[in-house]
Amino acid sequence: MVTPQRPGLRVSAGLVIPESELSWRFSRSSGPGGQGVNTADSRVELMWDAASSTSLSPVQRERLLERLSGRLVDSTLTIAASEHRAQLRNRDAARAQLASVIAEAIAPPAPPRRPTKPSRGSTERRLKAKQRRTDTKRLRRPPTD
Repeated sequence: MVTPQRPGLRVSAGLVIPESELSWRFSRSSGPGGQGVNTADSRVELMWDAASSTSLSPVQRERLLERLSGRLVDSTLTIAASEHRAQLRNRDAARAQLASVIAEAIAPPAPPRRPTKPSRGSTERRLKAKQRRTDTKRLRRPPTD
């Protein structure tokens, strides 16, 4: 059965990684599989060289290399998938995982938090609630003579 050629890995609306930049490696997987577990190469490793990718802008490449520096080996990101019994399902899982890792890494940084202080009303409500709790616990104490 011939699988149709995919146009590439869609990471976001504006970013598609071409199939030519992805490389695959298959091996035997541990876990469930019955009699075919010793003969089927169902474990999938998907490798992508982030530094030499032509699909990333320089800003995206710099951000990705900085954020994924702990996961990269020689600027190559490797995703392993072996949770399914079928190689095809593991391939789809690896593609989805790679897309989510890349999308998270190239996302722009969150805006800085603007520090605020509690309002006067919220402070008063908190202190009144604490006082009510104190009074409740004081009534539970044994009487002192």
